[in-house]
Amino acid sequence: MPYTEASMNALRASGDELADAVVATLFERGEVGKFNTLMRYVSTVGTPLPDGLPEVAREYLHTTSAPPAWVDWGEMEKARLFFVDNNVHISTALSFASMPACYVVPHVARLLSATHGLNYPSRRMAETGQFTVYLMQPDAFEAGSRFIPAAQKVRLLHASIRHHLLREDRWDVAALGTPICQEDMIGGQMFFSMLVLDSLHRLGIHMTTEGAESYYYAWRVVGAMLGVDQDAVPTTLEDARQFLDLYMIRHMGPSEEGAHLTRQLIDLYEEVVPGTFFDPIVAALIRYLVGDTCADWLDVPRTTWDTVVKAVPTLLGVLETIEDHSPLGAWALDRLGHLTTVLELSSLTRGRVMHYAIPEHLKKDFGVTGGVAPNRRWTPPAPTVAS
Repeated sequence: MPYTEASMNALRASGDELADAVVATLFERGEVGKFNTLMRYVSTVGTPLPDGLPEVAREYLHTTSAPPAWVDWGEMEKARLFFVDNNVHISTALSFASMPACYVVPHVARLLSATHGLNYPSRRMAETGQFTVYLMQPDAFEAGSRFIPAAQKVRLLHASIRHHLLREDRWDVAALGTPICQEDMIGGQMFFSMLVLDSLHRLGIHMTTEGAESYYYAWRVVGAMLGVDQDAVPTTLEDARQFLDLYMIRHMGPSEEGAHLTRQLIDLYEEVVPGTFFDPIVAALIRYLVGDTCADWLDVPRTTWDTVVKAVPTLLGVLETIEDHSPLGAWALDRLGHLTTVLELSSLTRGRVMHYAIPEHLKKDFGVTGGVAPNRRWTPPAPTVAS
């Protein structure tokens, strides 16, 4: 479907009617604290809801307890296999491309600062990584999984942010639109899907068109679970390219909050990387994946590693060759990928499971597989020209 300035502006005016109504009721009745306390015990599918849970919350959890009826489970399994095969690369793209892309949208960076994300990037990174890992489990929608409860809580978290910023008149709706509006939710979906695929391509990762499409499809399912209007969501990678290009042209730019968030992110990963010799590679990788213009807006420092990091695609190509020709090498790299992802999450969360909760108050001030033949490799859709 074609996206225009007018259609994008319409998306800026709407939030999530169902979740917004639930949150408004919880706050009006003073039941947010009780809800948060009780929901800590609801972390897996099939867990009995605790006694004393507010009725409006109970109804919401029942209504949102199942995936959309249109889900193609064959596509979801392809997406899971794609993730298993590329989990390290996907984690890299999420960390060093998707998150900085959020920061290069000034009103999103401002919103993140208003929800305490400004000084706690590890929590936001952990939530994103953990959410993705939950989604890509083979039993993500079955009893015992953590994905659906996490999606339900994230949806309410978004609604609570809208509720506070609008109630306290701390958000310029005329200039910025509804906080966490439909356009921004779809934009976020593009950052964690289309932009990840772009980054994998830039890193030289071999992908089939089928694998790329399945991964994108999985994030369409995520969007539906998070209250995104499916009539407005791009259904193909070509439409996704057009939406993402237009969204970034409309909104990207420099901001103090975006630069501060990026500095916090770089500091965080420099702490995770052992020693100090490899610290500059963090900034270099961000600059390589988001490009010089965006990196300059985010005050990403230039380093001597900016040239070295361009060799990453070659190194990854060597590793993929080992994987393709050696069953033992494939097993070792898959295990390394799994352990790297687990270690990254463990470092970000200090070994704890993250709990998504509705904030009672906000900050007050804020200014599939490898071995793809060359002729079968996925090529990203070409950039579009915004109308």
